[in-house]
Amino acid sequence: MKKIDLSKLSEQELQQKVADFKTQMENLRLSHKMSPIENPMRIAVLRKTIARYCTELTKRQHAA
Repeated sequence: MKKIDLSKLSEQELQQKVADFKTQMENLRLSHKMSPIENPMRIAVLRKTIARYCTELTKRQHAA
């Protein structure tokens, strides 16, 4: 998602997406431990996506 799109989401939507991404990350890591996944870079991309969403949430909390 683009930075502009993140700013349009509400705080609740951001928190929900972070929770969903964390669940997805947990499942990917577990799958990767059982047997190597086809594209292990998905884990890194997902981790960075979670960081972007968390950064936006933190920025909003400090602005309030």
